[in-house]
Amino acid sequence: MPNAARQPSQYELLATRLQRIINSPAAQKSKTALLYKAPDESEDDWIQVLQEIGETDNVTIAYRDDGGVHLFWVVPQDD
Repeated sequence: MPNAARQPSQYELLATRLQRIINSPAAQKSKTALLYKAPDESEDDWIQVLQEIGETDNVTIAYRDDGGVHLFWVVPQDD
């Protein structure tokens, strides 16, 4: 009997949503993305995802007054 597919956690859904925004062609071209926490998303999950993003090399997080987060990144040049 096959196992039912495991439902993704709320954290995984949030991370996937933000990843789609960051990986969008417009964000990749400008090397910037503007992120907002959805009202139904957990504050703890939001903080955890932002901490993990912030640990990535060459990424800067700017917290906005409206609650949004602006990400900026640089792609290192190959030597």
